[in-house]
Amino acid sequence: MEVNRLDFYIGLSLAVSSSAFIGGSFILKKKGLLRLASKGSMRAGQGGYAYLKEWLWWAGLISMGAGEAANFAAYAFAPATLVTPLGALSVLVSAVLSSYFLNERLNVHGKVGCLLCVLGSTVMVIHAPQEEEVASLSAMAEKLKDPGFIVFAVCVVGSSLVLIFAVAPRFGQKNVLVYILICSVIGSLSVSCVKGLGIGIKELFAGTAVLKEPLFWSLVICLVICVSVQISYLNKALDIFNTSIVTPIYYVFFTTSVMACSAILFKEWLSMTTDGIVGTISGFLTIILGIFLLHAFKDITFSGDSLPLYLRKGPQGFPWGPQPYVALPSHDTQAEDEMKLPREGGSKGGRGTHQRAP
Repeated sequence: MEVNRLDFYIGLSLAVSSSAFIGGSFILKKKGLLRLASKGSMRAGQGGYAYLKEWLWWAGLISMGAGEAANFAAYAFAPATLVTPLGALSVLVSAVLSSYFLNERLNVHGKVGCLLCVLGSTVMVIHAPQEEEVASLSAMAEKLKDPGFIVFAVCVVGSSLVLIFAVAPRFGQKNVLVYILICSVIGSLSVSCVKGLGIGIKELFAGTAVLKEPLFWSLVICLVICVSVQISYLNKALDIFNTSIVTPIYYVFFTTSVMACSAILFKEWLSMTTDGIVGTISGFLTIILGIFLLHAFKDITFSGDSLPLYLRKGPQGFPWGPQPYVALPSHDTQAEDEMKLPREGGSKGGRGTHQRAP
C-alpha cells in the first residue's frame, strides 16, 4: 500500500513538473524569436530559420523535450485519469509567465476563456474511455491496417497539405487557427507513432529483434517528419501571435486531435457509456465557448472602471451597500442643462426689472 502511494506521488510530481517545463518552453521560444526580430533577422513567420542559431530557442526546445519525457514517465506511476488532465496546467503556466516576462496582457474575457478551455478539455479527458492495450508491434501493425484509421490518416495528410500550400500563404499571418490546425492534426499522427515506438522499445528490452521490423523504422521516419512540421509551424504561430492566445488554442486542438485519433485507432468509442458521451459533448461545447471568448474579445480592454456605478465600491468599502442608484449623466442631458441656464437667467432678470419700476 505504501509503495502504491509512493508511486502515486511520484507520478503526480512528474505530471506537474511536465506542465511547468512545457509551459515555460513557450516563453523561452518566444523570447528567442523576439531577440532575433530585434536584430533584424528574417522572422520565422516569414519563412526564416535563424532561430536555429538562438540559444534561447534551443533552451525552449530542450524544456519541451524534458516536459514530454516527464509526462511519458508519469504514466508509468500514476493513472492516466490523473496525468492527462494535469497537462492543462501548462496553459496556465504559460499565461502567467508571459504576463511577467513578455509583457503580454490577457483581459478578463481571455482569462475566462482560458479557464473554460482547460475545464472543457479536462472534462473530455475524464469521461473518455480507456484505450485497448496493445502489447506487441505486430498487434500495433494490425491496428494501423484498420480501414477506419487509414481513412483518418489520409484525411489528416490531405487536409494538412491543403492548409500548408493553399491556406497558410494567404491567411497564415492573419488567423492564428491556420498554423495551430497544422500543428494539431499532424500531432495526432506523431502521438500514434510515439505509442508504436514505445511498444517497440519495450519489446527490444525484452529481447525481441524489433530493429529488423520495417514498421519500426517507418514509425521513426514518420515521427521525424511530423515533429519537424509541428516545430516549424508552431514557431511561426509564436512569432506572429500572442503567446497567451497560441498556448491554450494549441492545447485544445492538439488534445482533441489526439483523442480522435486514439478513438479511431483503438476503438475506444465501442465501450463508451451514456455518462461518457454526455461528458465528452459537454466538454467539447465548453471548449468552443472558451475559444470564442479568447478570439472575440481579445482586443477589448476591460477593467474595474468599466463596471456600472452601482457595482463599484461605495463609502462603506463594499460594492453592494445600502446606497441609492445614481444614473450617469449623458451628453443629451448635459446639453439640455446648458440650454436652460441662459433662459432661467433671462427670466429672473426680467422679473427683477419689473419689480423695480414705479
